[in-house]
Amino acid sequence: MKINETDIAIIKHLRDGRKSLKQIADRLSLAENTVRTRVNKLIENGVLEISGLVDPKSIPGHNVVIVGVKLQTMNLMKKGEEFSTLRGVVSVSVVTGQYDLILVVLLNEEFGLLEFYSQEVSRIKGVRSVETFVVYKDYNLKVPYVL
Repeated sequence: MKINETDIAIIKHLRDGRKSLKQIADRLSLAENTVRTRVNKLIENGVLEISGLVDPKSIPGHNVVIVGVKLQTMNLMKKGEEFSTLRGVVSVSVVTGQYDLILVVLLNEEFGLLEFYSQEVSRIKGVRSVETFVVYKDYNLKVPYVL
């Protein structure tokens, strides 16, 4: 799908997920049906997903860690998909640099770092090493509630 300036403008307005399509249409001087059609097309093509996000530090007992993963294999996309299905994983990125994958993981008091590694990561074969970065303070970090 080719994205144009109108699509980008609509996406920017949707950052506030509670803004109605009518409000967006009015602000962009478009028909509401035009905005609805474009939003549906963006969703169908996997360009846009509308979801509720939470500020993890605002929920007692929750925190976020970032995990760098080094693999024994170069089948990065397959391993990335495997990691993306683990409990607590918000996102997985195949990256350049000293790690093969970077994970963003949401944890809570019942499902902490020990449980993440012993119950989830331990199931994935071919992990050479991991390094955990605990997020003590964040700016603008919002994540889907995946636990």
